[in-house]
Amino acid sequence: MVEAWYMDESQEDQRAPHRLQPNCAVSLEQLRSLGVVYRKLDADNYETDPCLKEIRRAENYSWMDIITIHKDKLPNYEEKIKTFYEEHLHLDDEIRYVLDGSGYFDVRDKDDKWIRISMEKGDMITLPAGIYHRFTLDENNYVKAMRLFVGEPVWTAYNRPADDFPARKQYMKFLAEGAQ
Repeated sequence: MVEAWYMDESQEDQRAPHRLQPNCAVSLEQLRSLGVVYRKLDADNYETDPCLKEIRRAENYSWMDIITIHKDKLPNYEEKIKTFYEEHLHLDDEIRYVLDGSGYFDVRDKDDKWIRISMEKGDMITLPAGIYHRFTLDENNYVKAMRLFVGEPVWTAYNRPADDFPARKQYMKFLAEGAQ
């Protein structure tokens, strides 16, 4: 099962867990209130998994590829790691399914505090359009993940501040409605 927690303010190695002391866990329900959707799937059988097939059909995820993030596998590795860790948003949902390895997605909560979500083999996450987030490998320095999109992929990340985009405004409206 996925684990999430509030992060400390340390600027040391981004790949460390960065848990508050004492730990302040974040539940799946709290993540859902931010629009973050989590699923656990069978990564050993992703090519034939009927659950993945049904998710792709139901959510209209018509395009996918697989990315391996490791210094020996990803061109411009160091540059990409820095780019992934810059706080940004997308105009579409970001869907990632970890097939092997592990890493962290960090998302901002309603009070603009960082929540770290530990992702490992079998974890699928959907981050809503307009949420500020970032990604980093953990101390294992390796992840293989499926990237899913509705229609053609759009890779554009808008670094913070990006509050004027309609996707961000819609997301903020979603948060405000959830708070009522």
